[in-house]
Amino acid sequence: MNRRSHGSSSSTRSGGGASDSFRRRSDVPRKRNNDNKGGDPDDVSFIVGTCSSMCPERERATRERLRDLAVFERLYGNPTKSSTDLAVKKFCRTLSAADVQASDVRPLPVLEETLTYLLSLLDSREHPFEVVHDFIFDRTRSIRQDLSIQNLASERVIHLYEEIVKFHVISRQRLQSCSGASISPMHHLNMEQLAKTLTTLYNIYDANRKPDYIYENEAEFRSLYVLLHLNTSSGVMGEPLSLWFRQLTSTLIKSKEMCFVRNLLRAYRNGNYKSFLRTTASEATYLQYCISEPHIREMRAFAVECINNVCYKLQPYPLVRLSQNLMMKEKDVESLCQECGLEIRTDSDGCIVLPTKQTNFHSPKEGFKNYDLIGIEIERLL
Repeated sequence: MNRRSHGSSSSTRSGGGASDSFRRRSDVPRKRNNDNKGGDPDDVSFIVGTCSSMCPERERATRERLRDLAVFERLYGNPTKSSTDLAVKKFCRTLSAADVQASDVRPLPVLEETLTYLLSLLDSREHPFEVVHDFIFDRTRSIRQDLSIQNLASERVIHLYEEIVKFHVISRQRLQSCSGASISPMHHLNMEQLAKTLTTLYNIYDANRKPDYIYENEAEFRSLYVLLHLNTSSGVMGEPLSLWFRQLTSTLIKSKEMCFVRNLLRAYRNGNYKSFLRTTASEATYLQYCISEPHIREMRAFAVECINNVCYKLQPYPLVRLSQNLMMKEKDVESLCQECGLEIRTDSDGCIVLPTKQTNFHSPKEGFKNYDLIGIEIERLL
């Protein structure tokens, strides 16, 4: 992975909070050296994986016998037959470090190949996204488990964790357009694993810290923490931003990505919806935009509420002006106003307007429709 050189910076750690979701932790128990009785408790021996395929042969045979194959793992659709090209090791919740065998653990090159394969399924159209997500969600947890068992924390591992974070961020966005009773718990679990994966990524950044360097993508991935905590009542656990910012190096604080989220945070907390939307449209990366989408909806609903409450009753607010302020298509503004319980009318000049001082305003229900952000540079996001 490439790095970029910067001015002098301290090696203070960041990203590890006091809560369960952003606590410094490993994904699995570490295997201790039994010959180290009475010695240093940090002297830990780790397994070096020797499994050369995406799924250990022993596990694949067992799951074939038990008909425990995901739809992506079935050879020609047969629920009792898979292959080395299809089967991927499952996450094991009851894993005991004492029972782990090297032949069941995949080394780094195999883990890299496995993740590349899993991410290639993201754009699959053969199955609903929630089915695709559920499979990749479990198998990426297994990748993290194998990394932790082997205590791997190199720059190549950083890339793996960054890619897994991307998966959770993209899933966060796509799951919002899915429906069904399983979506809410699926979204909750995805957010939980996003928080844990970010924490591990931040810890590895710090463990590999060298003077005068930050990693190529580090500032962007650090900025995601801020976006996840814009709303203090969002339910995402972690350190308060006021404490979290103090732990960042000066180089990270001054980075373009961190300046962007700090400006966004200021606009959000001041209720400055125009600045929030314009800053997002002009500066957000793809991952930052995905995380910001719920906040974009929130700020737009807040703007509609303000205009409804503050504007003069005898002068209805032109929808064309509202669409400009909210950076939305006019037809989308109509839909948003209706979601907020407000009526839209056509005045004597044939212009569509929003009559103000309506008393039946309500915030849109959770999961309401996403609307395009006019003016955003799509090429920059790709």
